[in-house]
Amino acid sequence: MRVEYADITLLGGREENQDRVTAAVAEQAALLVVVDGMGGHADGARAAQVTQQVIVEAFWHSPQPLFDPLGFLHLTLGRAHEEVVKLGAQLPLEQRPRATCAVCLIQQNASWWAHVGDSRLYHVRGSTLVTRSRDHSHVELLLREGLISAEQAHNHPMRNFVECCLGGDPILPDMSLSRRRPLEPDDVLLVCTDGLWGSLKDSEIVAELGGGGALREKLLTLGERAVKRSGSSSDNTSAAALRWLGA
Repeated sequence: MRVEYADITLLGGREENQDRVTAAVAEQAALLVVVDGMGGHADGARAAQVTQQVIVEAFWHSPQPLFDPLGFLHLTLGRAHEEVVKLGAQLPLEQRPRATCAVCLIQQNASWWAHVGDSRLYHVRGSTLVTRSRDHSHVELLLREGLISAEQAHNHPMRNFVECCLGGDPILPDMSLSRRRPLEPDDVLLVCTDGLWGSLKDSEIVAELGGGGALREKLLTLGERAVKRSGSSSDNTSAAALRWLGA
């Protein structure tokens, strides 16, 4: 499997980085993971750390290529949720650690996605956005229903409110799982926290990722632009990307 990959994480205007990001690449499979600890809740950094650890360890301990990619993603995110719930078992519900998460599995000329909350996945082919994930948020629902425009969504006062996440309530949260998505040479896959996409337009992300040049430099360009645009209130900003070069 021939790929180029990179990951970045920037502190932004925060005192602590509660994001976690990993690009795990083996001979026959690769995994991109980004986790955003929810800073409004107790110990978001621990929630992100535990989530990252559960998912990445499951990947390295699974025979590859994975026989059932969607089953792997569903079970592993469920296990991560259970471990984050344990962190806050003794706390009132509203104070328990929580996190959002996006995971992309790449193998056998295709990708499979899973996400919870508003951490996002993008699939870029040249200058085109093939698709992106849809956040578990009220604003995304309004956008899908045609009740607000993309510009209004970008500046909506509730755009940081997510409707589901890992941790908190023991009940398994809603998670979105994608079908198999075929890849073509030079396709780029991106997972990122809302610190990256929140102050950038999808068209900016596509334009940067779709051109030539090293992926790490592209991620840094996007990340630093997002932080600068948000100013002193900028969030932790993290992303991992993989360019598929062919089997």
